[in-house]
Parts: sequence; C-alpha cells; structure tokens
Amino acid sequence: MYEYRAPRRDFQFVIHEVLEAERVLAGLGREDVNRELIDGILEEAARFTENVLSPLNWRGDWEDPTLTDGRVTTAPGFREAYQQFCRDGWTGMGADPAFGGQGLPAIAHIAVGEMLCGSAMAWRMASGLSEGAVLALTRHGSEALKSQYLGKLVSGEWTGTMCLSEAQAGTDLGLLRTKAEPVGDGSFRVSGTKIFISWGEHDMADNIVHLVLARLPDAAPGTRGISLLLVPKLIDGKPNGVRCESIEHKMGIHGSPTCVLAFEQAAGWLIGTPGGGLACMFTMMNHARLGVGLQGLGLSERALQASARYAFERLQGRSAKGPVARDKAADPIAVHPDVRRMLLTQKALTEGQRLLAYYTYLLEDIERLAPDPAERERAGALVALLVPIVKSLLTDTAMETTSLAVQVHGGAGFIRETGAEQYLRDAKIACIYEGTNGIQALDLLGRKVLGTGGASVKRMAEEIGRTLAGDLPAALAPWAAAVKAGVEEWAALTRLVGERVAQNPEELGAAAVDYLNFAGYVLVGWCWLRSAVIAEARLAASTPERAFYEGKLAAARVYFERLLPRTQGYAQAVRAGAVTLPALKPEHFAA
Repeated sequence: MYEYRAPRRDFQFVIHEVLEAERVLAGLGREDVNRELIDGILEEAARFTENVLSPLNWRGDWEDPTLTDGRVTTAPGFREAYQQFCRDGWTGMGADPAFGGQGLPAIAHIAVGEMLCGSAMAWRMASGLSEGAVLALTRHGSEALKSQYLGKLVSGEWTGTMCLSEAQAGTDLGLLRTKAEPVGDGSFRVSGTKIFISWGEHDMADNIVHLVLARLPDAAPGTRGISLLLVPKLIDGKPNGVRCESIEHKMGIHGSPTCVLAFEQAAGWLIGTPGGGLACMFTMMNHARLGVGLQGLGLSERALQASARYAFERLQGRSAKGPVARDKAADPIAVHPDVRRMLLTQKALTEGQRLLAYYTYLLEDIERLAPDPAERERAGALVALLVPIVKSLLTDTAMETTSLAVQVHGGAGFIRETGAEQYLRDAKIACIYEGTNGIQALDLLGRKVLGTGGASVKRMAEEIGRTLAGDLPAALAPWAAAVKAGVEEWAALTRLVGERVAQNPEELGAAAVDYLNFAGYVLVGWCWLRSAVIAEARLAASTPERAFYEGKLAAARVYFERLLPRTQGYAQAVRAGAVTLPALKPEHFAA
C-alpha cells in the first residue's frame, strides 16, 4: 500500500505562481497572509497528513466503526489523531478569531483541506462537517447560541453534523416529517428520525452538535415550512434524547460512521427564523459542496501518486523502441504508450481541476474582503456559478482517475493489498451526497445560468477573455483558440437551452448534466492555458526546475489534444434535446 505524499510543489505553483495569492490578498487588506506564512502552513500540514493520517486511511477501511448500546467506536487511532489535530490548532483556521479561530482567508488553508481528504477522506469528514456547522451558526445563530457553542466547535472539543435526509425525504426535503414543538422558554422539543448522518455518533469528541431540519407547528407545506434547529447530543453532560439506532454498511468511506439518528423529545434551539431553515442550511451545504469537490480532488491526487509509483516500479515487457532498462529482465510499464496515456490523463485532469477549485476559493475571499462592493458582488456571482461545477466535475473525474489507477495496477489493483481499489470505492459517494451531481447540474443550468438570464456565463467569459487578451506565447496560440471557441460555444448552448426551456420545461433536465460537463471542461481548459503561460515563461528563463514545468506542458498538451475534445460530445448531447429521452414504461425493459 502506498502512503500519501502532499504535492507541495504543485500547491505552490497554483497558489503563488498562477493565482498570485499574496498579491491578491494584499489588495484585500491581508498583507499579513504572505507567501512565507502560507508555505509554513503547507509544510506543517504535509507532515501531519503524511505521518499521522495516511496510515490511518487503511486502518479505517479495514476496521469499520462499531455500534454498542447506541455508542459508536471508531477505528483504532482515529480518536488520537483527532485529538492531535485539535491540539495543533488545525480546527479553526478559517473561523472568526472572536470565537478562537485564526481568521485565515480560504486560499491560505484550502490546500490543507485537500491534504486531509487525500490522506484520509473518511476521517476528514468529521472536521469538515464541523467547519460547515461553525459557518452556519456564525452567520445565522443568535448571540446566545454563538456564545455557548461556537468556541467549543471551533476548538474541536465538540463536533457538528447536518441532519437533513429522512427515509421518505432525500433530495425532496419538502417531504420531511421531523417535528419541533415549542416549550415556551425559547426552546423546542425535536422528534423524528434522520438517516445518512455522517459522523452522527462517534467517540472522537466530548459532544456532538446536530443542526436539524424540522417543522414547527402549523408550518407551511413543502420547503417553505422547514426550520433549522441546533440539537446537542448532550446538555451539561447528560443525554438529550438523541440516539444512534444503527450505522450503515457501505461501499466506501468505511471509517466514517454513517448513522440513523432518532430524536425523541430532544431539546433544540432555533437558528435563524421560523421557516427559514433551508436558507440557513444552504450556507452549510454550499461550503460542503466545495468540500466534497476537494474530496474528489484529494482522491484523484492519491490515485495519481499510486499510479505513477507503480508504473515506474513494475517491470513488464519491453518498450516498442527497444529495451530501456537493459540491466533488468523487463522495462517499467511506464514505457508503454497506453500506460502513459492513463498517467497523463490522471495528471491533466487532477492538476487542471486543482486550479479551478482553488480559484473558486480565492473568489470567496474576494467576495468577503474586497473593499469595493461591485467587486464583491462580481466575485459572489462567479462563486455561485462555480460551486456546482466544482462539486460535480471534480467528483465525476475522481471516478475516472481512481478507475484508471486500478487499471494501471492491473490485477494487483483489483485486490485490497495495494489499496488502489479503495480509492475507487471511496470516490463514488462524492458523486452522491451534498446533492447528487444531477442536482448540481440542475442548479447550475436552472438557477445559476437561466435564472440570471445568462449573465453569470457572460461574467465568466469576461474573466476568461482577460487571459485571452494577454501577452500569450505564440506556441500557445492553438490552445488559446480552443478556449475561445469553447467560450463561444458555451454562450450559444446557453441561448439554445434557454429558448427550448421556455417552450418545454423538460429540456432543462435533458440538457443539464451535459451542459455542466461542457462548461467544466472549457473552464479547466482555461486553467491549463493559464498554467501553460507560466510554464513557458519559466522554461524560457532557464529555470533549474525544468522537469516540473515540462511536466506541466506535457499534461496541458494531453488536456487540449485528448481531453478538451470531449466537449464536442457534450455539446452534441445538449443539442439533441429532450426528444432523445422519451418516457418509457417498465415493459420497455426486457426482464
């Protein structure tokens, strides 16, 4: 089994060389967050994830959590690693200093999130959910709730969850039945059952703070009648009517206990306004959706590392051009063009999408910190557009990259001993939770694109246009032309789908997934163009890191010549329309 190694140099390339984070943050009034500080964070996080978390990844996959009398025990080492994580101060990097956080901009610590996902995704989910709970409570909670709960959540002494799904209400939250009855002292009694609650019960922290969607008496039907309540597992150390009924046996993320929670007259307190639960919860969910994109990215990186190590170690056959390793019985399989195809596909997808994800997080910093209201509004609109793309594209890609890792390993990848098959199993859930990727596509096309009259796409095109209007090396002209053509086609597809949806609402769902993938691949093409400009400049300046930048250009070439052409298929599918998806009956499918 291969242990995770943090790709420090690639983090630095994206954050410092392409995004120029230090310069951008200085313009936002955060001169204190400089390159030295960011690199220090990267180095310390790399040590923790490589030496402490990565070995636990296998342990959590092989030794599932256990449930005894309503209490969950996690895999050996999980609790100790979490306690070290808290002691070292990793829990509050982005949180408000007023509650013990460090108040760091996202771009300064987002690579830490990727490292945590890449080294032990199932373990990372506990602290990731707590970060979302902190964000929701900070923005929507009363001063009393913030004073009582935020300090312990930020420190990691307590963890948080979000409790949405019920057996009859998954994506359609308007069907949920959990009730919250007022007591008269400002509190409520919450009763109902929630399913698929990640880290809903565990032994890593002293208390768990559940954020629960429920209905108040006389609530309006559907989503308009949903409120959000804070329901702790314990109050003053005593049980509060929250019990873990069972834990799921799953395809992947075995180390993360996925719980069925029963709330029986549990004391809870309202967050936000009555009936405003979804607005509050979406603060947490948007954070989680970007976080799930990072999970996909982290798994892709770990799969790429395993593939590269195996491909250069495994001896099998000889190069078509003649022996390479003449002193050995065979050549490393990396000499074979098809293996190189798989490796470079993984590299091109993983590294290009890393830039897209980190760019989105930098936009979040601009939205929060920019002194100019117009700049904040522009950044916020771009973030809204990019969130569903990052969540969906990076997790669908993880299915491809982790599958390629198994394929590179051949038969060795199909057995548990190498660990490659775990990446593939873990990756699938990221396409499903926090809103399936189909839901992300509907959100993108319906709300973020057509809901803005296409203005969001126009704004993104303006951002890309700034790159295209720059001083680009002549060698990159064909790639720039490909990006320009993609942006123009994106606009044309937007107009076409908008016209069709006005006539037939089913056209939205028929086009949504292919539309999102088209947009995502064009955006990653833009990211690779930006990266290639830097790489060309460094090589022209005779950098001592020639191999690093040559690797960037090799991956960029694979992307533009082998992967970006996938957009043609996506565009064709969008244009095909709903007519190609007729309504079918069960008898149309042969038994």
